[in-house]
Amino acid sequence: MHNSFHRRVPRHIHQNGVSLIFALLTLAVLMLGTLALVRAIDTGSLVLGNIGFKNDATAAADQATRSAITWLTSNADSLDNDAAASGYYATNRQFGTDGTTPLGPLDVTTQQFPTSTTRQLVDWDGDTCASTSAGTFKSCVLTTADAGTINGNAARYIIFRQCSKVGDYSANISIVCTRPVGGSGGGPAKKGELNYAEAIRLSGSVPPYYRIIVRVRGARNTVSFTETLVHF
Repeated sequence: MHNSFHRRVPRHIHQNGVSLIFALLTLAVLMLGTLALVRAIDTGSLVLGNIGFKNDATAAADQATRSAITWLTSNADSLDNDAAASGYYATNRQFGTDGTTPLGPLDVTTQQFPTSTTRQLVDWDGDTCASTSAGTFKSCVLTTADAGTINGNAARYIIFRQCSKVGDYSANISIVCTRPVGGSGGGPAKKGELNYAEAIRLSGSVPPYYRIIVRVRGARNTVSFTETLVHF
């Protein structure tokens, strides 16, 4: 009796390295995706941080505006002339002292009229605009008042009476001021109300508007500008 055993001889599998290439490509894609995700998170955090600093600076500007209003009410009897040392100007700075010679556009942020060579700049840093990337301008002589440090933010303000010339606007009819509507006629002047059914005439005794510009510099050189119009 003869027994025969047959043994299978395994075939040799030849690997050509295609699977390894795909694995390396997949790994590279995953690495790139991870780097992109990390970068997106970092950018998002930076943007959110900057927005937070901006909001904080804007909130501080409200307190600086209150300081400017307090100054106005405390000096109500001497608002007919400039008080440059206190950041106050009795005109809107559109014309010179004669009320007719144009002074050039007033660029309070240095970015409103960047190509104008006749613009007036505000000297926020007390260095005749040397530290600002202001470009070309005609003058930088408008000084500001220090509102102090508010929550770590340095605040300054400047005030402009919205009149064409310095002086007593109620006694000099050549002084043109931007004022709220007031009147005489059917009754006392009504603040904030204009009734077309009544014969209302503009009254020369209505105080003008005062324009308050506040600049706040916060963390990471965050800068915020606010503008407020008030009248009394």
